[in-house]
Amino acid sequence: MDPASRARALRLAVFDVDGVFTDGRLIYSSAGEETKVFHVRDGLGIKRLQASGVEVAIISGRASDAVSLRMEELGVRHVFQGDHDKLPLFERLLGELGCSARQTAFMGDDLPDLSVMREVGLAACPADAVAAVAELCHWQARSCGGRGAVREFCEFVIQARSPGP
Repeated sequence: MDPASRARALRLAVFDVDGVFTDGRLIYSSAGEETKVFHVRDGLGIKRLQASGVEVAIISGRASDAVSLRMEELGVRHVFQGDHDKLPLFERLLGELGCSARQTAFMGDDLPDLSVMREVGLAACPADAVAAVAELCHWQARSCGGRGAVREFCEFVIQARSPGP
């Protein structure tokens, strides 16, 4: 099945954070505080995706207050952080939402994302994802993580789901 057909079936899009919403670098202040940089265009993509009827969730292996704040700003209600075993969280989320894995997309960039990406109807990644992830994906952005890859994916899904002529 082609990526656009997979996108038409979506009810839920799940995203990793580091390397997807961010460029994957970890920045610490001298006080030990972690800082993250988010691309504003990715945020608008998420808002547009939500408005199109697709629920959005985050599953990240790292816990970060910055992620909590940004997702709250974007109205993302399902945010799971700090657990590297993502598959049980994903399965719990599907149960909570009454959604099947086939109706779900996951955008990730590195090896911890593979367990979920193998299960979903549409696996996606940024341009700079590790090779094992890129090989598994149904759709790959031209943009790198933290540089608009999330927006690009959101626009692809919105376009695929919009009624054609």
